[in-house]
Amino acid sequence: MINKKLLAICASVASFATVATGQVAPGDVVFGEYGAVEASLTGVAGDPANGAAVFKNRKKGNCLACHQNSDMLDQLFHGEVGPSLDGAGDRWSEAELRGILVNAKNTFDGTMMPAFYVDSGYTRILPKFEGQTNLTAQEVEDVLAYVQTLSE
Repeated sequence: MINKKLLAICASVASFATVATGQVAPGDVVFGEYGAVEASLTGVAGDPANGAAVFKNRKKGNCLACHQNSDMLDQLFHGEVGPSLDGAGDRWSEAELRGILVNAKNTFDGTMMPAFYVDSGYTRILPKFEGQTNLTAQEVEDVLAYVQTLSE
């Protein structure tokens, strides 16, 4: 079991790094015992409107490829691989949702959900994508802000 005092110190260091650099680098994200990420990746509040745009953008988040939610019924081809995100903001805390967006594999072992803020450890990646994340730190915060608005 991870020492809670150590987690608090790590979260403080991550918060300081965010203020000092403007955003937390993918390799410096601090995960809690069950994958939650307490500290904002940017120190800037997420924009739910931009988060919705990233959520449905097929070249960015492409969340609709796997998830459904009532807020986007006008969009085609909702997936059924992942759970419905209606009420996700009520089911998970902000830190848990941020952790799931950054790298869901830390929360759900064996999940098919991609890690959206990881820049290494991929297999069979095209050279032009090497060292890049799927989303920027601010896009993660924006999608997080949008998902938190979803209700049952």
